[in-house]
Amino acid sequence: MTRTFSRFADRTDAGEHLADLLERRGIAAESVLAIPRGGLPVARVVADALDLPLDVVVARKLGAPTNPELAIGAVAADGSLWLNDALIDRLGVDGDYVDRTADREAENARRKRERYRGTPGPAPTEGGTVLVVDDGIATGATTIACVRQARAAGADRVIVAVPVAPPDVIERLREEADDVIAVITPSSFGAVGRFYESFEQVSDEEAMDYLDEGER
Repeated sequence: MTRTFSRFADRTDAGEHLADLLERRGIAAESVLAIPRGGLPVARVVADALDLPLDVVVARKLGAPTNPELAIGAVAADGSLWLNDALIDRLGVDGDYVDRTADREAENARRKRERYRGTPGPAPTEGGTVLVVDDGIATGATTIACVRQARAAGADRVIVAVPVAPPDVIERLREEADDVIAVITPSSFGAVGRFYESFEQVSDEEAMDYLDEGER
């Protein structure tokens, strides 16, 4: 959707714009799953505005052997895996490296999920529609793994909802999710932080506070 502004004040502001868009679109869901850490401040606003329960869905990217910041794939806490096969082939990444990295990062994701939820196992979706929310999407790798995990946990429909994402990534995600909704869809992207006036890192403790607010 084209907007007349180019940046959000902060993640709370982004959540308000996203919640407003979802309400205007008439999106109905049973729960909101945030991708921590940065997705939780956004998802908290969305969950409160739509009067939905909030939980988390966790995934970790698989970094390339010589460039850990370059995602060759991603794996969710339940082992749901997405691989960028074209990039893996182009870089000549060994299959054993992919398997080892996926096993390690899946375990890291499980530990993080348990830390956030306080209990083992994924958030139950019990059918229906879930919203997977983050503060923005750059490549879509971890988002795809999270969508796959939400389906594996029982969701009938999975909608990705974010403040900002580039059009080409949105199209790629639509091959995985039932719908993808973004407030800003800039053709010139770069990084998620470019579209926020304040985009400070969210600590685990701060993120868990957003998750706990719904229980107070």
